[in-house]
Amino acid sequence: MSTEDKDFNGKDFTDVSLPKGEYENCTFTNCLFSGSSLSEVVFIDCRFETCDLSMAILQGTAFRDIQFRGCKMLGLHFEDCNSFLFSVSFNNCQLNLSSFYKLNLKNSAFRDCSLQEVDFTEANMTGILLQNCDLTGATFEYTILEKADFRTATHYSIDPEKVQMKKAKFSIPGVIGLLDKYDISIE
Repeated sequence: MSTEDKDFNGKDFTDVSLPKGEYENCTFTNCLFSGSSLSEVVFIDCRFETCDLSMAILQGTAFRDIQFRGCKMLGLHFEDCNSFLFSVSFNNCQLNLSSFYKLNLKNSAFRDCSLQEVDFTEANMTGILLQNCDLTGATFEYTILEKADFRTATHYSIDPEKVQMKKAKFSIPGVIGLLDKYDISIE
């Protein structure tokens, strides 16, 4: 099944899941996907606006050039997605407790997002933008952070010995998050 240029507004997909197929250039506004299965669904050039996708099942889901705006996306396992041409951007989204384990997020953008307790372990975050994002408890181990922009991000704790961060950008007050492991007092 292939669906193109369709607007879905206020739909509830919690009891009856979105039919499997390919959705291209579609907009999902105020839709409820919480706990539903999006497995094996292909999204291309789609927008999700003020949707709730919390705890949705993403086994084999393809997100290609997808924009999420104002969405609640708690506990999502993006590492279960189809990684081929995976490309996403997030604006004003809640992604707490989600996982991007080993994903290629190169040049992705997170703007005004809550990323508390998010797992970025072994992800490629080269060139990523984390603008005004709260990274309290986020995990960065063996993550590629080269050219990543953390200048307006807050509450991150990164061990520079466990990541690659050549040419990453940090602000003066935020750079303290790179010293957390040393348990020192900075005044």
